[in-house]
Amino acid sequence: MSFRALRPLPANLPSGMAPARPMPIIVGTPRSGTTLLRFMLDSHPEMAIPPETGFLAIAPQFKGRGNALRSEFFHALTTYPPGVPAWSDFEIPEEAFRMRLNEIPHFTPAEGFRAFYRQYAARFGKSRWGDKTPLYCRNLQTIREVLPEARFVHIIRDGRDVAQSLRKMWFSPGESIEVQAAYWRDCVLAARQAGAGHADYLEIRYESLIHHPESTLRQVCTLIELDFARVMLNYYLRAPERLKEHKERALPDGAALTQQQRLRQQERTTEPPDPACVFAWKSAMSQDERERFGCVAGELLLDLGYEI
Repeated sequence: MSFRALRPLPANLPSGMAPARPMPIIVGTPRSGTTLLRFMLDSHPEMAIPPETGFLAIAPQFKGRGNALRSEFFHALTTYPPGVPAWSDFEIPEEAFRMRLNEIPHFTPAEGFRAFYRQYAARFGKSRWGDKTPLYCRNLQTIREVLPEARFVHIIRDGRDVAQSLRKMWFSPGESIEVQAAYWRDCVLAARQAGAGHADYLEIRYESLIHHPESTLRQVCTLIELDFARVMLNYYLRAPERLKEHKERALPDGAALTQQQRLRQQERTTEPPDPACVFAWKSAMSQDERERFGCVAGELLLDLGYEI
């Protein structure tokens, strides 16, 4: 999808703070290549993208002001998701984050979020930052209202390949192919509908990222006003080290997800792009499942140009 001239970034930031630069936010149905794109952009000398955050979706809940709001914000981020917090993934000491928030003279949630990303990027000596949280595909409008510098990169993959990959994961929406198809359809449509007509939104295809990584990345770099760097194509050399951020964590049902289990979810990012991952459904999915998937999401497959 093409994009028009971008709206100007906010100039009314607190004294001494430069206007925020375009911030890529990678969205898409889980198992669509969002982590692959994250590591490609994160390999850029200027760009750092943390593990999934999730907390931008709760921005509307922050209603107070002053120190009370600052304290509420700190608690919400460092304990998110409630009951199964993932803060340790970011490797930012809580007290260091608290101090960073206290340095903001006129605290707002927007400045609080920027402080988090800025502090994360500083861990790597980088000046730019972004986000990769697939299910922000449901929150584009919320995010653009709190962070006008957000630039949404929606990566779309053939839904049948998504289903083949997602059904093996602990976070799968369900076992049946109909549930998988509806989940893919709804995630894709949510982002497309929220992105339509907005200059801050770009669609790319997983298949293009695998077969034509440089030209696809150049599109993304244009959107976010970042010079293309060839080192992004060698993302897999850094991926093993970057994946170490993924700590053991608890699941909502109380079970433990070990670090090794989390690493296995993303193990393909430690290798160069593999064309065998493109349209693998053709050999892995039965004719019956193809037809059942098509009954639920066939119209969207056709709209996107995928064969039925």
